[in-house]
Amino acid sequence: MNYGHSRKEPPVVSEVLPDIERDPGARPAIRAAGLVKTFGTIRAVDDVSFDLAPGRIYGLLGPNGSGKTTLIRLLTGMARPAAGTVEVLGVAMPSRPNLSRIGYMTQSDGVYPALTVGENARFFAAAYGVTGDAAVLDALTLVDLADRQGDVTSTLSGGQRRRLSLACALTHRPPVLFLDEPTVGIDPLLRVQFWGHFRTLAEAGTTIVVSSHVMDEADRCDELLFMRSGRVIARGTGRQIRDRAGTDDLEQAFLAFASENGVGR
Repeated sequence: MNYGHSRKEPPVVSEVLPDIERDPGARPAIRAAGLVKTFGTIRAVDDVSFDLAPGRIYGLLGPNGSGKTTLIRLLTGMARPAAGTVEVLGVAMPSRPNLSRIGYMTQSDGVYPALTVGENARFFAAAYGVTGDAAVLDALTLVDLADRQGDVTSTLSGGQRRRLSLACALTHRPPVLFLDEPTVGIDPLLRVQFWGHFRTLAEAGTTIVVSSHVMDEADRCDELLFMRSGRVIARGTGRQIRDRAGTDDLEQAFLAFASENGVGR
């Protein structure tokens, strides 16, 4: 994807950032207010605020280095902000007890290669206080690995390990799920399967935040948040963002919003 400069006239910023319509009485599943995270002089996350309604897939899209992973770490409570607050399911983060209601799939495979598929899933389930095998079986079934429970993880293909990583993030049946670049390095067929899993979860009520730098995944999300230089520069459905930018090309829309907001790399 080319994130260079665009010659297209950018939209007015006040037209870029309004929230989509949602039930005003619904408590947001995730709330960020004035989030800032710095590393030396670099503002990796720069004054980010939003409310995310439950039971939807939110795409956090932007180039590498735009702050997506750092923002996810702030939302999960794995990093502390320099300023601002986060609430997940109404609980201020970081909160160790609230982690039992949050699933997090990292960019790298977070599984143990010497354990079997079933042992990995049961280990992560136990870490969240889950007893019994029902939830483990459900998670492995969702990613089509229920019949591979006895296989040693090191013998799996790369795609199968990614599926196991997703299952391990689901063994405690979290109502909120964070997925950091879950489809990087996997083949097109597996990517389609992953998005099918995500949609199944969202339809069952799970709130999903998935980061990606691949624009062709954008239309699989219910709502998009474009990031550049640590800031959310646009938010809305794919159709809304296209309409505001005056283009059917989401990459060109991204470039227009980046230009309007005066953000660099």
